[in-house]
Amino acid sequence: MHTAVPTTTSPPSRTESPPVFASRPLLLIAAVFTAAHLSVSAFGGYWIDEVYMLAIGRYHPDWGYVDQPPLAPLLAGAMEWLAPNSMLLLRLPATLISASGIFLAGLLAKELGGDRRSQVITGLAFATGLWTSLIAHWITPYTLEVPLWMLLCQLLVRWCRQHAEGRADDRLLLALGVVIGVAMQTKVHVAVLCAALLGCLLVFGPRDLLRRPMFWGCAGIALVIAAPTLTWQALHGWPQLAMREVVVSETPTLSGGRSGEAVQMILFAGVLGTVLCLYGTARLLSAAEFRPYRFIGAAALVQYAFYIATSGRPYYVIGMYGVLMAAGAVAFQRRREARVASERRGLSWVVWPATALSVLAAGGVVAMSTLLTSAFGVPADRTLAQDVSAAYRRLPADVREHTAVVGESYILAAMLDARSDEYGLPLAHSPHRGYGYFGPPDPSAENVLIVGNDPAKWRPYFAEMRQVGHGGIPVWLLTDRQEPWPRLWEQVREL
Repeated sequence: MHTAVPTTTSPPSRTESPPVFASRPLLLIAAVFTAAHLSVSAFGGYWIDEVYMLAIGRYHPDWGYVDQPPLAPLLAGAMEWLAPNSMLLLRLPATLISASGIFLAGLLAKELGGDRRSQVITGLAFATGLWTSLIAHWITPYTLEVPLWMLLCQLLVRWCRQHAEGRADDRLLLALGVVIGVAMQTKVHVAVLCAALLGCLLVFGPRDLLRRPMFWGCAGIALVIAAPTLTWQALHGWPQLAMREVVVSETPTLSGGRSGEAVQMILFAGVLGTVLCLYGTARLLSAAEFRPYRFIGAAALVQYAFYIATSGRPYYVIGMYGVLMAAGAVAFQRRREARVASERRGLSWVVWPATALSVLAAGGVVAMSTLLTSAFGVPADRTLAQDVSAAYRRLPADVREHTAVVGESYILAAMLDARSDEYGLPLAHSPHRGYGYFGPPDPSAENVLIVGNDPAKWRPYFAEMRQVGHGGIPVWLLTDRQEPWPRLWEQVREL
């Protein structure tokens, strides 16, 4: 009679040799990943959120904004200052930060006991994720957020592994506080992540983490680093909270409602990533080997359910996928180590075809990313700026002197600002989203040049209106303002 080989193991003891880090294969994946994203960075126009970051970071630097913290805008503004009008250099930090996620994915697999093969599979799964392939070269908050969440998870997993071995280094918790604070300056959703982790930690353990003095140091450091954006939000009435209703209203159009969001949340992981995430989540919640990390898998599910229930964006939990992929890769490794022939074949028939499909799908998404802005019905930034500049310059000098340029949406205003120097345009205004909080035009502006499809809401506040531009986006001239700007602005401003 044969004794079954166990499929789970205990956390490694102090005497076990730690897995070797697969630095060279991961470096190769990162190099190919970086080259692919840099190769498309110079093509196409700005992505709509990316040009928003550039414009507000360059012309409206602040400690916070209505719809996001300041890190991504300030980084975009700094890159534009260093290399004006260089799409390639603007996107370089985002690409390199995204590439760091490949190494973090490998490190997560290593911390969970994964060998070099598992580390490479995890790194490749992250690199070929559909969401990663789409956004990795865009300088946006949700691009920067993913590696920060992965680093947060890596520090947690490392502390939990050491704690299970009886030798936890609590200095990791101080580093964790720094990461959480920086993540709060990127996107506030890390607060939901922390709440989910704390709740699941209380249920599944290790509760000893909450009794460590360094844990409270972690919380203090995070709050200090996040203080600027939290203070800005408090002084402006917490407008970020009002954005929730905007996101809910946009979910049916952008994600197909809650059902579409639920599917996209999974598929955004990519072909290989989806296989690893699903299997990794199941093993985190059930395998004895992963008992110290069970709360992380549970926190991922809690967030998944929370964002579906509240109609969040389908990418809000992408930062958790690195640790789920790592757990899946290590779980497949344990099956391989069990030396059961059918299970070895199962690994081969699941992982390698999924890997091939992932690479093919990722390549297509990277190429398609250059065309996405036009798919939203927004013209190229140069074309828009050229059309508006032509309409602006056709105005008589005495009219132009007292005319403000206003974008119907924050996207149009940002695109005009991004090319304002090149096409001789004044800085644009907009009552929409963050631009609405930058204030109205100067009191001397008696006329406005509205860039947008529907200027109807502006008509009651001006004596005359006529169309003066017929490009991809219509341009309208409204003259002889009838209301003071502060009162008018309050009527037209919206999130």
